[in-house]
Amino acid sequence: MKNKYIITFITAGLLFFSSCKKALDYTPPGVLSSADLTSPTAIEGLVTAAYAAIGNGDMIGPIYSNWAFGSVHSDDAYKGGGGTGDVGDVDALEHYNLVTPNMGWFVTRTWQNLFKSIGRANVALRAVNSLSDADFPDKKVRLGELKFLRAHSYFTMKRLYKNIPIFDETVSDEDVLKTSNELSTEESWNKIAADFQFAIDNLPETQQLIGRANKSAAQAYLARVRLYQAYEQNATHKVININATRLQEVVTLTQAVISSGKYALSADIANNFLPETENGPESIFAIQFTINDGTTSGRMSYEDGLNYPHGAPQYGCCGFHAPSQNLVNAHTTDANGLPNFETFNNSIADLNVVTVDPRLDHTVGIDGHPYKYDNTKPFSNSWVRDPGVYGNFHSMRYQQLATSSSYFKLGPFMGTAKNYDILRYDDILLMQAEAYIELGQQDKALPLINQIRARAAASTGRLKKADGTFASKYNTKEYPSAGWTKDYARKALQWERRLEFATEGPRFFDLVRWGIAEPILNAYINIEKVRRPFLATAKFTAGRDEYLPIPQSEITFTNGLYKQNPGY
Repeated sequence: MKNKYIITFITAGLLFFSSCKKALDYTPPGVLSSADLTSPTAIEGLVTAAYAAIGNGDMIGPIYSNWAFGSVHSDDAYKGGGGTGDVGDVDALEHYNLVTPNMGWFVTRTWQNLFKSIGRANVALRAVNSLSDADFPDKKVRLGELKFLRAHSYFTMKRLYKNIPIFDETVSDEDVLKTSNELSTEESWNKIAADFQFAIDNLPETQQLIGRANKSAAQAYLARVRLYQAYEQNATHKVININATRLQEVVTLTQAVISSGKYALSADIANNFLPETENGPESIFAIQFTINDGTTSGRMSYEDGLNYPHGAPQYGCCGFHAPSQNLVNAHTTDANGLPNFETFNNSIADLNVVTVDPRLDHTVGIDGHPYKYDNTKPFSNSWVRDPGVYGNFHSMRYQQLATSSSYFKLGPFMGTAKNYDILRYDDILLMQAEAYIELGQQDKALPLINQIRARAAASTGRLKKADGTFASKYNTKEYPSAGWTKDYARKALQWERRLEFATEGPRFFDLVRWGIAEPILNAYINIEKVRRPFLATAKFTAGRDEYLPIPQSEITFTNGLYKQNPGY
């Protein structure tokens, strides 16, 4: 969040994007065309517009928040809201077997919003390339930034839809419509990786303006790409091999970020979720949002706007994104302060009795516990919109207090100017740990994972109730070296990723990458449908439900050029 723009925005007419056209038929219809933009100042505006585009999703076509795609679509959360029919497309995502290629919200709108961001990057790349190095001394740096932004959007699309068309700024409008989505998985990953490698080769170690991508951000993102690429899938999404060469690249790239000395874990995990401490030592790259910048409502983030407590008087809407009982149970710890890997979900945890990881109270609104670190207004079950369907828990990592300087209410919906982290240092540590484990070097992973657990254990300063006591009984210890086998280390890594990023959205994509989505999610459903009967007909089908369908409207628009994903 900033009270002023970090990078000055060009004329609003130039930046306006029509949402009515098909994504691939998109050109900015504003006052000027890219052919008119020949001055460095105007081209800098196009670069800024490309940065803005990666934050230009909306509540029903999100492109950076994965609360629906990665949290509700996994075992982390229920849809919430006013029953199953309220924003039914997310209910379909939660059931898996109800997802169709004709879903206009989330499936189609997200596809189109992502291609709009890719379109902005390509327009800007053409404009930057039209100038000489002498006329535009920052040319290579801006090209690096734009390819970074384009690759980010393509990565997001690939993780959601798998089989996507990829084209660069040199492709004509006519040839865009001839670009198939039938690239091999290896080829598409390598195209995305090439953009990040270009960024690594051309971006500086440090940028003068906060919010611009630097070399470390490109290294971190390429590490993420190579980690996903390492888990090689066949045509029906089954993991058939883990590529050691790719894993070694992950180790090398993450080590470059770690060795840079520019980043570190924040002392308290809460610092990742508060506007007062954003752009801190843990943030490697974030979408920047603003408030009080001279416009009516600022440059706000609304993708999580449905996800505030419905009955809380300071909010009033809308009660979506309710953490699952399974997720709450996963935070319980044994007498040694370690996770209950095998027994965590055998029953509904009594939170007045069991010990838990402190990350629970950074993540889940629980009756009587401080909500978003405000112990004067503890969370109340009366705030829950539909407890009979979705239970009494509520998410809070991406919510802000109504008293926060970053908070803005637009009609019934809430927005925030809190920046949105795309890459954090905790993710770097866990990516490197994962690579080490799969390389059979799990001993090197142990201290990395224990850094995460030690920080979690220390993150209790903001969790006290008004009387000075804690609402929960915390007991989190580091993993011992005894018994640290490859299998145990893998289990610990997967557990830490879940708790460290709970409700932030990576969970579903992690399960798909590891090749364990079907057994984990169907086991989850089998227990949860007893606790939550609305899930009675839910079923995850391997070979289909790992990815969203290609929108039918896009297949029709390309006259059948795009091929549908398996099972749809």
